[in-house]
Amino acid sequence: MLRTPLRAAICTVGATLTALLWSVSPAQAAVLWDADASQGTDVFVTTLCDAPASVSVDNWNDGHGDFFTFNKPIGAARCEAHSVRTSAGEYAFQDNKTYWFGWDSMTKTGDAQTVFQWKSNGTNDQNAQNYPVIMKVEGGLLKAWYVAQGEEWTSIGTAPWTAGTWHSLQLGITTNSAGQGTLSAFLDGREFASRTGARTWDDLGNKPRWGTYWGTDTSTASINWIAGLKMGTTKADVD
Repeated sequence: MLRTPLRAAICTVGATLTALLWSVSPAQAAVLWDADASQGTDVFVTTLCDAPASVSVDNWNDGHGDFFTFNKPIGAARCEAHSVRTSAGEYAFQDNKTYWFGWDSMTKTGDAQTVFQWKSNGTNDQNAQNYPVIMKVEGGLLKAWYVAQGEEWTSIGTAPWTAGTWHSLQLGITTNSAGQGTLSAFLDGREFASRTGARTWDDLGNKPRWGTYWGTDTSTASINWIAGLKMGTTKADVD
């Protein structure tokens, strides 16, 4: 049998190692942005809501918690949130990096048009790809596109979308300006879209947008509710 002092020392070492393992959990360390709606719209760099559109934080007291309401009524073309703000300021996205975004979304109807953009920086004259990645809710489907230079749209996947129901989404983007980037999108736990050999980083870089955007159409109303926004380096960070 071990003597009491030796047994005590072994127990102390074991407890210390256990504490260290918890403190360096890789999953927590890789979460780059936790944009819980309870923090308000300051988690975004800016909001782009044409009057009379608006974005607000709401809670229906149904157990889901706080969420963002992107409300685009008739008379407005868009209501979106642009880019990522952390405690250190605007996040600096980079080429040749992998980013995963995760969020819950519910739309009022089966048509909210563009609900996500991987938007290129600069004006149309300054970028070669206006939006390399687009996701739309259209005709009761969630659709994902890769948009190459010259506005060459390629569908990379579709999945059924039920209005009035919360859905879980994860989107992974590996950035690459030379056309070797990758894309992977999941809806409710199932991968429905993917692409390799994609140019996912434009001349001046890219940033994400969420909301509801109809281009030049101001005649249709739409609402997109978004909750649980996160950004990390792996899918596990944002599930």
